[in-house]
Amino acid sequence: MRAADGTFYTLRGPHGAPVVALIHGLGLNQDHWQPIADTLAPQFRVLTYDLHGHGQTPHPGPAPSLRTLARQLSDLLDHIGAPQAAIVGFSLGGMIARRFAQDDPARTRTLAVLHSPHRRSAQAQDAILARVAQAQGQGPAATVEDALRRWFTDDFRTAQPALMNRVRAWVLANDPAIYPLYYAVFASGVEEVIAPQPALRCPTLVITGDQDYGNDPQMARAIAADIPGAQVHILPGLRHMALTQAPDETLAALLPFLRRTCLP
Repeated sequence: MRAADGTFYTLRGPHGAPVVALIHGLGLNQDHWQPIADTLAPQFRVLTYDLHGHGQTPHPGPAPSLRTLARQLSDLLDHIGAPQAAIVGFSLGGMIARRFAQDDPARTRTLAVLHSPHRRSAQAQDAILARVAQAQGQGPAATVEDALRRWFTDDFRTAQPALMNRVRAWVLANDPAIYPLYYAVFASGVEEVIAPQPALRCPTLVITGDQDYGNDPQMARAIAADIPGAQVHILPGLRHMALTQAPDETLAALLPFLRRTCLP
């Protein structure tokens, strides 16, 4: 389905159930949520969609920002007639989720932030800015192989070549002229969602893997420290794409949280 602004989206689950909006990460598309969307759908109205400039959603023209990406979700919730939703964001999507919760607190029923950054060290910030520069010069192909090594454990990556090809294809499908614009938001936009004032008050769960070196447990705890009452769950032995590598482990943390905070 397609919204008026061109956003390509999918709705699963029963009409009238609480809406759960799933926001994918940089360079990916809504198919990243496939491992858990169908599992959530019997109890929730599950919304997945392609961010601006990703998948089948066109880039709208102006340089993107977290605020414009949060507005995309707000417009999409208007389009499907959802006054409120549980907002679940992965990586860049986790930044967008926090921006949305700041801009539309009344529409944020509950918040889950998966594998998403807090303030980086100077060394880590220099490294991500270097990757942005690579992408600006050579497109997504310049960074995708290093990304796969950061995203998946070594044994899993070796054992699952077909899945690696699928994820690689998602990234390589991005327009080389557009992808760096969104990479720059991921690199530099995080300061917008650190220590928000006023503080977020919605129930919040923060998840990461203990081997997610770019979005590590220390960052997850820092995100939670910014949000009163937020919970943290660390997935052992997993890196950035735990959702793809071990979806049942992600669901074991996320599903009880959504049931507790969204269902009667």
